[in-house]
Amino acid sequence: MRTATLGPAERAEALAAMAERELDVLVVGAGVVGAGTALDAVTRGLSTGIVEARDWASGTSSRSSKLIHGGLRYLEMLDFALVREALKERGLLLERLAPHLVKPVPFLYPLQHKGWERFYAGSGVALYDAMSLSSGHGRGLPAHRHLSRKGALRVAPCLRKDALVGALQYYDAQMDDARFVTTLVRTAASYGARAASRARVTGFLREGERVVGARVQDVEAGEAYEIRAKQIVNATGVWTDDTQALIGERGQFHVRASKGIHLVVPKDRIHSTTGLILRTEKSVLFVIPWGRHWIVGTTDTDWDLDKAHPAASSADIDYLLEHVNTVLATPLTRDDVQGVYAGLRPLLAGESDATSKLSREHTVAHPVPGLVVVAGGKYTTYRVMAQDAVDAAVHGLDQRVAPCVTEDTPLLGAEGYRALWNARARIAARTGLHVVRVEHLLNRYGSLTEEILDLIAADPSLGEPLAAADDYLRAEILYAASHEGARHLDDVLTRRTRISIETFDRGTLSARECAELMAPVLGWDDRQIEKEVEHYEKRVEAERESQRQPDDLTADAARLGAPDIVPI
Repeated sequence: MRTATLGPAERAEALAAMAERELDVLVVGAGVVGAGTALDAVTRGLSTGIVEARDWASGTSSRSSKLIHGGLRYLEMLDFALVREALKERGLLLERLAPHLVKPVPFLYPLQHKGWERFYAGSGVALYDAMSLSSGHGRGLPAHRHLSRKGALRVAPCLRKDALVGALQYYDAQMDDARFVTTLVRTAASYGARAASRARVTGFLREGERVVGARVQDVEAGEAYEIRAKQIVNATGVWTDDTQALIGERGQFHVRASKGIHLVVPKDRIHSTTGLILRTEKSVLFVIPWGRHWIVGTTDTDWDLDKAHPAASSADIDYLLEHVNTVLATPLTRDDVQGVYAGLRPLLAGESDATSKLSREHTVAHPVPGLVVVAGGKYTTYRVMAQDAVDAAVHGLDQRVAPCVTEDTPLLGAEGYRALWNARARIAARTGLHVVRVEHLLNRYGSLTEEILDLIAADPSLGEPLAAADDYLRAEILYAASHEGARHLDDVLTRRTRISIETFDRGTLSARECAELMAPVLGWDDRQIEKEVEHYEKRVEAERESQRQPDDLTADAARLGAPDIVPI
């Protein structure tokens, strides 16, 4: 296996190779499910390609709550199978597949009623832990514990004393969702998959009833390709119905979009050593540790406007602040909010009008010969969804195919991660970086950190932090363009890093420095640098304006005031 590089040359080579020879499987959509499907297919020995209309994870898969969890609330719905499946996947990711990217995170559940609530909620959390252990992959997390009110306030001094009578603390896991997807794509490419972002499917090729390929437009260069494949997997999430429409067939199911928004606030605004989970009248609300920040979310409302840029309205922000402030001794205000992001959940349309009651189960269908559709599900169970999608595709292949091996296939950076973590002090001494910087790199790149360190060794200026976002090194920006498929400034500031939500300026003060670091790799001249910076600033202003609007309709209109992409 080779370490895959997803730079400009590799992208051009991938598009040309996919158009030159028929693939066994072409995956459309590079969110977590599409990326996982590409990895599953290629590790079964199938010739595989994956195309994405925008950037890796640019839709739902970069705008989640960033949790890998069993879904404690689904126990209350008696959906034991879904919880058991998700807990097994959580354990696999923590222990074997991606220990560098997926980390344990504690949550405190405040109890508001004496007696019955502790028994009721405690029974649920105990069952949650027991199901995790029974999966065979649950030993990496501490067991839950019961806390008195005094004990709860000791670990979470931010809570109002009258907001709880006691608490439960339990563990789940979290990751950087966009980074996880990029790593999935790179892992698939390292096993031989061809991958191209900014490559939009504009139609499907047919021979009679059968789908035999796709027309793909290179959004960057304007060229059109015909990519032929024995099986195509449509993994386009909330765009599933739109993609299905390209074949002119009525889909066997429909996907509804549910909007969830999140606020990012500085760590010092909430004094706690643990995350929080709170009940609302509709669902649950999380306060999630996130480096030097907290993520507060989420909402759950129907969305039928622009899918590419779901907008957070003023009402959405007020809703989260109002609910989290019911338990905080020092309330959060609008001035505390550093970043806001909105994402769409792809829910299978059901009988209920309330999106919070729609299924998080996934479905795989074969609507016409040569085309497989996978939709629904949740981030944590992406690997199972991918396995089911490839199993369905294999049924349409006239050849024997090996079974799924992704349960035993670590992602890039996982192998050797723990050994490097143990040696982090020596790495710091060798490189001159502070040990905290080394830990930051190891938890983002795992054993691929050596590639970042090689860049710094060749040019020590890359070992300096960004001037206006000092959590990140300059080398990481260059690496995003040269190795991780970043094509535009927006890709780096919103997905390869989280500068767009982790700084009060939303990344505008870092835009020029980052563009200048990316320019040599991507062949930008001064004019293109200016266009990238201007585009990003307009995007941020459009988002800020949308967040001042009272409702979804006006917020959507404001967000659409900025263009989507900057062609070179």
